[in-house]
Amino acid sequence: MNDLTPREKELVALGAAMGSNCVPCIEYHVPAARKAGLSDAQIRAAIDTADRVRQVPARKVLETAAALLGDGAGIDGDAEPASCAAASKPASACCG
Repeated sequence: MNDLTPREKELVALGAAMGSNCVPCIEYHVPAARKAGLSDAQIRAAIDTADRVRQVPARKVLETAAALLGDGAGIDGDAEPASCAAASKPASACCG
C-alpha cells in the first residue's frame, strides 16, 4: 500500500467502510478523507459508488428469495424495493 497516495488510501477505506456497513469506519474516514485533500463532492461520489456496489449482493439475495417463493416480484408484492432500482441492467453489468 505504500504506492498509494493518502487520497487513494482514503478512497479505498471509504469503499471498504461502506461495503462492511461500518458506521465507526465512516465516521473516521470521512474526516480523514477531507484531511487527505478530498473534497466533499469527491467523498460523496466515492460513497455513492461504494453504495451501488454493496447493494448488488443484497439485490441478488432478494431476487433469489423471490424466485424460491415462485414469484418474480419483490418480497412485498409487485413493487420493487428501492435497492433493486438498478435491476434492469444486464446481468453482466456492474453497479455503476
